[in-house]
Amino acid sequence: QVRLVQSGGGSVQAGGSLRLSCAASGYTNNYCLGWFRQAPGKERERVASIYPATGSTHYVASVKGRFTISQDSAGNTLYLQMNSLELEDTALYYCAADMRSSPGTCYRGDEADFEFWTQGTQVTVSS
Repeated sequence: QVRLVQSGGGSVQAGGSLRLSCAASGYTNNYCLGWFRQAPGKERERVASIYPATGSTHYVASVKGRFTISQDSAGNTLYLQMNSLELEDTALYYCAADMRSSPGTCYRGDEADFEFWTQGTQVTVSS
């Protein structure tokens, strides 16, 4: 059984940094991990994803160069390092896992493919 426990988030001024963590257990071999976010009045979107078997990562265009998705060496914790935060990054952020993934599926990042989700944590960026 996959279990995800998210931590981090909070409030920061524009230009600042935050890091989200997602402790996970119960992985299989071919899995994809992702960070999603949902801003008020907007649809949820995939921010970043990683396919650990190959190390491949994918980012939504708006966060490229500012956010980094990574996993610790033991594969137990997923991170999202968020730098140069902008007002538009304000959202509820979720960690999610797809336990029946493939490189192509992970790259596509369709939230319907992710079976396991955290409750989400708020990130608020102020001016």
